[in-house]
Amino acid sequence: MKKIILAGGSGFLGHALSAHFQQSGYEIILLTRSPKASANGIREIGWDARTIGDWTRELEGAAAIINLVGRSVNCRYTYSNRRAILESRINATRVIGEAIAKCATPPPVWLNASTATIYKHTFGPAWDESGQIGSVPEAKDEFSIEVATRWERTFNEIQTSDTRKVAMRAAMVLGCGRNSVFPILRRLTRLGLGGRMGHGRQFVSWIHQVDFCRAVEWLLTHEELGGPVNLAAPNPVTNAEMMKTFREVFAVPIGLPATKWMLEAGAFLLRTETELIIKSRRVVPRRLLESGFTFQFSQLRQAVEDLKNV
Repeated sequence: MKKIILAGGSGFLGHALSAHFQQSGYEIILLTRSPKASANGIREIGWDARTIGDWTRELEGAAAIINLVGRSVNCRYTYSNRRAILESRINATRVIGEAIAKCATPPPVWLNASTATIYKHTFGPAWDESGQIGSVPEAKDEFSIEVATRWERTFNEIQTSDTRKVAMRAAMVLGCGRNSVFPILRRLTRLGLGGRMGHGRQFVSWIHQVDFCRAVEWLLTHEELGGPVNLAAPNPVTNAEMMKTFREVFAVPIGLPATKWMLEAGAFLLRTETELIIKSRRVVPRRLLESGFTFQFSQLRQAVEDLKNV
């Protein structure tokens, strides 16, 4: 049985990938700070995501390592939170690179999480993998761009001659697992609060959980793909369009809009940042499409309808 090492796989995306790859016949090894007894055929191995340890032996002969480690950005950007967000990503990436270098039979592919937030805030044409990178004061994304660029720089600087590397620039993943944004948007809609956020013109890039998992497996098996790859559905929508779709799917006629000052107040109360809402992320998956990948859910309405009763 082929073995996949999943680092930081205890959250929403990790659970989704574990289930997907098990169905595809892979053995899953989960690297976690709090290992539990093996369950559902998944072995959990302890690591601190910073230093070399016994966990490195699991990489020998593995089919792939997938790194999802990163402290959640859904918080206030205090000094301590900023430090944790940045260091969690850089430290885990660096130590995985060190572990691969020590392998006699290293994994042939290393998929490392990244983010579609790396691209410049835009209301113009969508960004593919050659899109502009940089912060814009209007989007309040200076810290996020710093995290994304330093994260990828660390990944790119690691030399792995026998291991192909892919930076997965993922958009917002829609699913019903813990920490997914979909249940939040569904709840707001049902409460009559599913109106546009701010002016509503900011673009939202997204991908259905099923297509996210399928795209990750596609990257694992297609050796021609290396470097940055956008994991996003091919049809981003504006925030206003997204909320209208939710209202229509859930048959809620009213959705009160949230002005900018309401967003600021709400973000403060919920201990998060408005950048997660106001930045315009308009991203398309050129490299996936050119390699022959097809989406099961290319339109937002399809995705919302599919998840409606999950």
